[in-house]
Amino acid sequence: MMTSLSDTRLTSLRALLKDENLNGLIIPHSDEYQNEYPPDYTRRLAWLTGFTGSAGTAIVLTDQAAIFSDGRYTTQLQQQVNTSYWHCLHNGNTPPATWLAHNAPTNSLIGYDPRLTSTADLAPYKAINTITLVPTPYNFIDKLWTQRPKAPMMPAFIHPLDYAGENSEKKRKHLAQNLVHQGLEATIISDSASIAWLLNIRGNDIPCTPVVLAFALLYANASVDLFLPVEKISPDVRTWLGNDVRIFSPGTLESRLARFAHKNIGVDPHNSVWFHQTLTHYGAHVVDFPDPCLIAKAHKNPIEQEGMRRAHLYDGIALCRFLHWLETKNYHTTEIAATEQLMAFRAEQSDYVEDSFPPISGSGPNGAIIHYHATPHHYRTLEPNELYLIDSGGQYRQGTTDVTRTLWTGPEAPSDTLKNIFTRVLKGNLTLARTRFPVGTSGSALDVLARAALWEIGLDYDHGTGHGVGSFLSVHEGPARISKTPHTAMLEEGMVLSNEPGFYQPDSYGIRLETLMLVKPASSSALSPESHRQFLEFETLTLVPFDRKLINPTLLGADNLQALNIYHDRVMASIGPHLPPETKNWLQNACAPLTLT
Repeated sequence: MMTSLSDTRLTSLRALLKDENLNGLIIPHSDEYQNEYPPDYTRRLAWLTGFTGSAGTAIVLTDQAAIFSDGRYTTQLQQQVNTSYWHCLHNGNTPPATWLAHNAPTNSLIGYDPRLTSTADLAPYKAINTITLVPTPYNFIDKLWTQRPKAPMMPAFIHPLDYAGENSEKKRKHLAQNLVHQGLEATIISDSASIAWLLNIRGNDIPCTPVVLAFALLYANASVDLFLPVEKISPDVRTWLGNDVRIFSPGTLESRLARFAHKNIGVDPHNSVWFHQTLTHYGAHVVDFPDPCLIAKAHKNPIEQEGMRRAHLYDGIALCRFLHWLETKNYHTTEIAATEQLMAFRAEQSDYVEDSFPPISGSGPNGAIIHYHATPHHYRTLEPNELYLIDSGGQYRQGTTDVTRTLWTGPEAPSDTLKNIFTRVLKGNLTLARTRFPVGTSGSALDVLARAALWEIGLDYDHGTGHGVGSFLSVHEGPARISKTPHTAMLEEGMVLSNEPGFYQPDSYGIRLETLMLVKPASSSALSPESHRQFLEFETLTLVPFDRKLINPTLLGADNLQALNIYHDRVMASIGPHLPPETKNWLQNACAPLTLT
């Protein structure tokens, strides 16, 4: 439970709203770059509420306040937010705009920061006809946040062609053709990961995501205006970018946008609404135009694909050493000590840079918190005969990893009930991984494959099955995903997605099994001669064994059991030669074939 500090901050904010003649305020989790993991100086939602999850929205009215997040954070909201002052709500069951429509008095003036709110996110609030939305001239939280951290000033660095696989000029010319086709003078890019991919640069402005915070204008002639503090660009990066990339300080952005009067310019609806409002103010013709980098970035080229395989080899070595370490310690460790040891194993691998997200190390009941984060003030010691869930990933120069394994600490055997549920989660993972599907299939069409075995006994999980993953970029990358959400993007060759079904018993345990998969053309030998359509399939990139102690081979079934044994053979063949003898022997036992008898 939070202290009265949250009440003090809420009271101060309400006083400021009164001074500004507003009846309420919308506070998003995002920053002006729409980052999932924003830098510390932009973590306004956390400062106000105490909630540190990667997705959320708060609404403050004069007499009540609410905070919303998704199913990953239901428990975390209750733990971090003072429920004496905040309603904690699931945004799938109660969308923020719905709550506001029911709770804001008629004719309320509701403020929002246009630099932090996207056009798409603002749309449901605009549909409420009983309130008036008011763009605020400054950010109210920033005015109250007296000890706000400074903005990061880390320099950008080169992402060489040995890893990128395609030079920036070729990327820019390819994307610019679409601008010409659409009759656009330019388009705005506010996603720092898109800018990093487009210009083949990386940075250290955000922990776990190697990007430099910036905005960009991509022109129809394939040139770029790049907006960031000029001191972040060293002479060697300046040379790398070339003459067609012009560097401007962030303070010049509005004056550059003013040059588009009477011209067509593309703006992604997921960009800050400030861009749309500013361009309209200066007389530009604003056209809804998705970030042109998203699809191109998601399609990993052959060099990036091979880099992802290499990164997962390194990661598999580190994870297998870690799993062996856990067993040699008989799981006598803490959630924090375990992640520190895993990080140490990763740090010994070639081209390792950092974690790809804060690790989720949850033992027993903490495993049921989908995005649990152990801290020095809140952590558990692993105990005998319980489940331990470890979800982590690494950023390597060649690629990005994300893997989850759930383990039984022993020494007694797990219950049949646990084995039943674990095996059904594993069955979902294996079934999805070995699925072939026609070109044009969306992730929503495949989601049921990962859930069906759980649905058979009335169980489910409250998160998506899979998300896109970047190449030495964001561990959560659009536009493709695998989830119940309808109208998801099509799965296309070269995309990398996670495969992570799970089940969570509140206050007891959590199970999640995650591997990363590369979309590739289906083997022609596997297709019927009568097939006249192109088909795709997955290549599993992750190379880490599943805990055999928790598997019921009979329930898994012959086809999935065969797939599991083939996978474990591949793990042994790939990882084994890189391990010391004792760990190699452990891996051989961990990958030993299972049979139906």
